[in-house]
Amino acid sequence: MTETADTQPGWFSAEELESIRGRMPVLYVQAVPVRVDDVGQVTHVGLLMRATPDGSFHRSVVSGRVLYHERVRDALLRHLEKDLGPVALPRVPTAPQPFMVAEYFPTPGVTPFHDSRQHAVAMAYIVPVSGDCQPRQDALDLVWFTPEEAVSPQMREEMTGGQDVLIRQALAHVGQAP
Repeated sequence: MTETADTQPGWFSAEELESIRGRMPVLYVQAVPVRVDDVGQVTHVGLLMRATPDGSFHRSVVSGRVLYHERVRDALLRHLEKDLGPVALPRVPTAPQPFMVAEYFPTPGVTPFHDSRQHAVAMAYIVPVSGDCQPRQDALDLVWFTPEEAVSPQMREEMTGGQDVLIRQALAHVGQAP
């Protein structure tokens, strides 16, 4: 059974969501999945491959809305499981503090972050994962890149909406500025 506005509290129909997106900012969480070594140094960054409705492909981080009456930590865990699978074993802190807040605007150039559908505010987290990741839902694939590969010109070309800026900021936050 798929979750719809009729079966899942906090979900909107496509028409309701479009109306809301046109009138107010929507709250999102974003997670940069990473693999870390024994001393906590980031060794790899996980980037999802997604398809867009126009048939193009792009790389991105885990991202999704926070539902009404849902704790931020719970939203993070829900989207990590949705995108990485049930055995990814994410280590979300008990009191999640974002490494940054990204403001997405439908108008390009207001910030480095752009989403043509809406004005959105995303709390961004770096989340170590240690389990087996199997992309699900609209994620087609997950590839682990070294920090250097994740910020390479080739990867920047494969990311849209400022995702490349998010990755650079995440790596700078953990002391691995490119």
